[in-house]
Amino acid sequence: MKQILLLACGLLMSFSAQAQSFENAKDAVKNMGVGWNLGNTLDANDASKTWTTTEQHETCWGQPVTKPELMKMMKEAGFNSIRVPVTWYQEMDSEGNVNEAWMNRVKEVVDYVIDNGMYCILNVHHDTGDGNTHWIHASSTNYNKNKAKFEKLWKQIAETFKDYDQHLLFEGYNEMLDDNNTWNEPKNKTDGYKAINDYAKSFVTTVRNSGGNNASRNLIVNTYSASSTPNAMQNLDKPEDSNHIIFQIHSYPNWQTKSNAKNEIDNLISNIKAKLIDRAPVIIGEYATFTTWPSEIDYYAKDKEVALYAMDYLIKKTKENGIGTCYWMGLSDGSYRDMPAFHQADLAQTLIKAYYGSIDEYKYPTAEDFDITYDITYNDEWSEAFLFGSWSRTAVNLSGYKGIRVVMDKAYGNKLQLKIYGDKKSGTNYNEQYVTLSEDSETTTAVFDTSILGSTFWGVTLQTNSGATTATLKEAKLIKADDTEESLSATAAWGCTVEAKSTPKPTGIHAIKYVKSEDDGAIYNLQGQRVDNPKKGIFIKAGKKVVF
Repeated sequence: MKQILLLACGLLMSFSAQAQSFENAKDAVKNMGVGWNLGNTLDANDASKTWTTTEQHETCWGQPVTKPELMKMMKEAGFNSIRVPVTWYQEMDSEGNVNEAWMNRVKEVVDYVIDNGMYCILNVHHDTGDGNTHWIHASSTNYNKNKAKFEKLWKQIAETFKDYDQHLLFEGYNEMLDDNNTWNEPKNKTDGYKAINDYAKSFVTTVRNSGGNNASRNLIVNTYSASSTPNAMQNLDKPEDSNHIIFQIHSYPNWQTKSNAKNEIDNLISNIKAKLIDRAPVIIGEYATFTTWPSEIDYYAKDKEVALYAMDYLIKKTKENGIGTCYWMGLSDGSYRDMPAFHQADLAQTLIKAYYGSIDEYKYPTAEDFDITYDITYNDEWSEAFLFGSWSRTAVNLSGYKGIRVVMDKAYGNKLQLKIYGDKKSGTNYNEQYVTLSEDSETTTAVFDTSILGSTFWGVTLQTNSGATTATLKEAKLIKADDTEESLSATAAWGCTVEAKSTPKPTGIHAIKYVKSEDDGAIYNLQGQRVDNPKKGIFIKAGKKVVF
């Protein structure tokens, strides 16, 4: 009996020590540093579900297949946490079982993050949101209908990752809306907030009951629609009485000036402190330099200085108040992830410098460090690949630019043309300028025509006007008003696929060739001088240090 009691006490002490070694939520938020979202990747989904493989699913929103090199780059740039949004519903059968291949792919990406020494936040993403395909809603009717399915999904995720250490955190759901798809606050506040808290409780209970390290894992629950309104914050309950719960909100402030940005951020921090952080640590799981589509202010817009100021101030204030952050996408997007490189390197540097005070020990590779070509396959006539801009239509003042130059692998002539989108005319119609590619040269330069475009432009595409065809783009650059140039990349707009091929540029640094020395009895001092009669000291003999 005494031996049994000693064994039982030993096991209890072992379990206690294991639980104590799992850091609490407050320490996790602090140690996660500056974070980034791997957006539009594993969270991508398609109502028509045109894919048959996990790779096609992962890339159906235009992002490339994620590689471990991308996570290595983020770590070397100073980021210490990656939020990995995942959409599950199109990889679940009618019984709620997750496709094994999809779960394995999610696990691979999570491992990329953790193997590079960073924290990973894994969630259930576009299973919530605005639309008919999103099956999780903040209503009691929806909760009662889908409770079992939701808990089964989290049981499978929790079982897969139960042995992972404290570097993996689970986030129960993303931006959950009511049955009316109402943003910020539910239409029926009593029912909507109750449903959010019911789903949060189900998530936490299911994960805790799965065993392993999940008993102490740090878990994240979001406000209604991940809203940063005071009401949404105040009405989010803490689903368990432990120090392993984190609250999350999202914030895309509507700043226009530096003063306005400072006031917006100060107000956000004040609300977090008043409504959330006294109950549990807080993460701003999504934020960016824009607020709406099309945005009034963006990283690329004329007010870029304001955007970078806002990012700097936000990171400094959140760190000061113990609040975590994960930037939404940007930084490295589209083909840049394949290199990998930053297409918003100064923005990444701004975030890291604001947090650590310096970027001296970090690396920020850009497209200039690579030789890149883009193989474009056009499937339809008039299909387009973006060289500049996107369907978010962020307008840029033409006064700062002269035109664009493209270099192809050969002369394409009237098979391809540059299409420049200018001022808005009405509805979704915009002024458009067309420039056919050169008939006899790989290089084509298009001069922006303000008489056609107006005063702004928001996009430049490479378009086919000859039906299905293929082309290779070697270089694309915007020519600014001061004759400096801005490198561009190609991404699919519609009706085409774009494959980027990159190789690092030669640096002029070559590996040192080692030549094995022959032991001819010669002895040298540490300055490389031959010594015939060595005295006391350290010398080199046959390539090795010896002591006389």
